[in-house]
Amino acid sequence: MSTAPTLQALGAAVDKLRDPKTIRTRCGAIRAHVAADRSEWFALGSEDRLTAAAERVVRVTRERYPSLAIPYHSRWRHFEVGGVDRNLELSRALARFDRAEQARCRIDLAVVSVLLDAGAGASWRYVEAESGRTFARSEGLAVASLRAFERGLFSSDKTRPLQVDGRALQAIDTSALAQLFQVSDNNPLVGIEGRAALLQRLGAALVARPRAFGTAARPGFLFDLLTRNGTQSEVAAALILRALLEHGSSIWLTPSRLGDEPLGDAWRHAAAHDRGVIDAADPSEGWVPFHKLSQWLAYSLFEPFEWAGVTVIERDALTALPEYRNGGLLLDTGVIVARDPALLRKTWQAGDAPIVEWRALTVALIDELAVRVRAALGRDPTQMPLACVLEGGTWAAGRALAQELRGGLPPLDMASDGTVF
Repeated sequence: MSTAPTLQALGAAVDKLRDPKTIRTRCGAIRAHVAADRSEWFALGSEDRLTAAAERVVRVTRERYPSLAIPYHSRWRHFEVGGVDRNLELSRALARFDRAEQARCRIDLAVVSVLLDAGAGASWRYVEAESGRTFARSEGLAVASLRAFERGLFSSDKTRPLQVDGRALQAIDTSALAQLFQVSDNNPLVGIEGRAALLQRLGAALVARPRAFGTAARPGFLFDLLTRNGTQSEVAAALILRALLEHGSSIWLTPSRLGDEPLGDAWRHAAAHDRGVIDAADPSEGWVPFHKLSQWLAYSLFEPFEWAGVTVIERDALTALPEYRNGGLLLDTGVIVARDPALLRKTWQAGDAPIVEWRALTVALIDELAVRVRAALGRDPTQMPLACVLEGGTWAAGRALAQELRGGLPPLDMASDGTVF
């Protein structure tokens, strides 16, 4: 007779599912499941396919960064779109603040911008008034959020526009966000309602946690939390992710939960086990965590910490981002093969088994691809951490292939509410 897990066991399981080691372990188990020909959805292509995919990534990397001075794959790259150094503009505006406050402001911006950075859809465009340029997809979302940040849209204190705080976020509704993103019947943005609701939930989480985010309820106070009020000069990448998950899991509305605790971007899969068999004493068994947007945010916080003189260590503890560019690269190059082509023509939900499996394969296989990319470029992980492989990289190669094959559309169709992909 089975018994309900104790609160202690549930707490330990939730902690485990917030650890990037678990992401790799469970994704590796699913990769082994597929490699053993046990999947009804996917098979793995030959080693030659992975080699060809790596060669494509190497070519794209050399084209984008000929000197191999590759920055992190982060939101800050999108602020540079069109050859405009908007970060330099922001730095000038922040120059009157000390280093810690500059870090808080940049973390404020990164958090809200990343959370607005789910797939925009193929039709949406943003016209930047300052440059007169038109941008789409992630770059357009980035520029729009940056310009809104500069105008103080995310601050409740009109004397301090260059900040984000919980009270302002709680007041943002769909119409305000639609105006920010220039949404109209002729310029639709996927998941606009979901994005507005996500910001409102973030605002509530910030206000509810003054010990982490201060009485001002600003995400930027993660800087103080993780550096012990500026007394530490190093922070581990996994700790950045853990802080985001511990203090922000309530903002995700996925149905995934253990007990009363929301898990966010974590889903069930029959092969998601640590040792190939179910450990009945571990409530986390059968779950595979991804935390894609939270990891994307963690990568995007590396630079605000480093610009403030804090070294981010153990950067490769985080994983590849399991989304439609990295995963699309693997499908489009035949590294991952759909057993039935009809699978690629259906619309799927985030928790559907084929999507969970594809995302897990993406995490595991990008790790393998990264080894080949580094070898071809003569770099080791300290010189080229995974965040730089992604930037160099896998994400750009996946986007280029999608443009060549489908006008930019992903190879798998996913229903999105703007909070997972």
